[in-house]
Amino acid sequence: MKQKPLILVTNDDSIVAPGIRALIEVMKEIGEVIVVAPDSPQSAMGHAITINNTLHIEKVTIDPSLENEYSCSGTPVDCVKIAVHEILKRKPDLCVSGINHGSNSSINVIYSGTMSAAVEAGIEGIPAIGFSLLDFSWNADFEPVKPYVKKIVMEVLEKGLPDGVILNVNLPKTEIKGIKVCRQAKAVWEERFDKRTNPQGKEYYWLTGEFVNLDKGEDTDEWALKHDYISIVPVQFDLTAHHAIQQLNTWELQ
Repeated sequence: MKQKPLILVTNDDSIVAPGIRALIEVMKEIGEVIVVAPDSPQSAMGHAITINNTLHIEKVTIDPSLENEYSCSGTPVDCVKIAVHEILKRKPDLCVSGINHGSNSSINVIYSGTMSAAVEAGIEGIPAIGFSLLDFSWNADFEPVKPYVKKIVMEVLEKGLPDGVILNVNLPKTEIKGIKVCRQAKAVWEERFDKRTNPQGKEYYWLTGEFVNLDKGEDTDEWALKHDYISIVPVQFDLTAHHAIQQLNTWELQ
């Protein structure tokens, strides 16, 4: 009898977030599920790891049908590291992160704890996918996207991913027209700080800003999502700008 795939599930919204619970439900249809996720929200933590504080894990029971669920005091990347090196008996066949409450398209992939967890799995040699729904609401409806999540996961399990490649999947909350493989749109956050004063007279700041898409291409994740398509962007952890090497080699560096 063929062994079920071992699937590690994590996220950045916390282990009790509706998004991860929806993702777990889909993964239970596919394989053996182990959950290691933050015990509190860790959005926008990027690839942060815990090195100056202790790290704690606790076995929990949120879904009675699961034997292995762990909450972790650290970041999403910590969750993957401790799952691989301390909890799991063998390397998982797949790591899925999310489903995030809110977009991780375009430049947001840099800040995303959801995607950083998936990238860390990729660094460990594990095929990995980050899923995000374009709805920040805690009560977001994940039911319509479950069949697409399952379809994408099954394709990855069947066909694999190129070495060092992780999938960044964003799901529109509108009626879905289909799936498009895209490039990351060139976009920025025009940021500002809302400066305030607390009752004790001490100044403090709230970071705010507006997302601005500078890319007019029709092959981008932002275009796909705007037109009600799921976007799949293959990303990598090798940040080398290979196209710049030749130019830099013309410098007088010796």
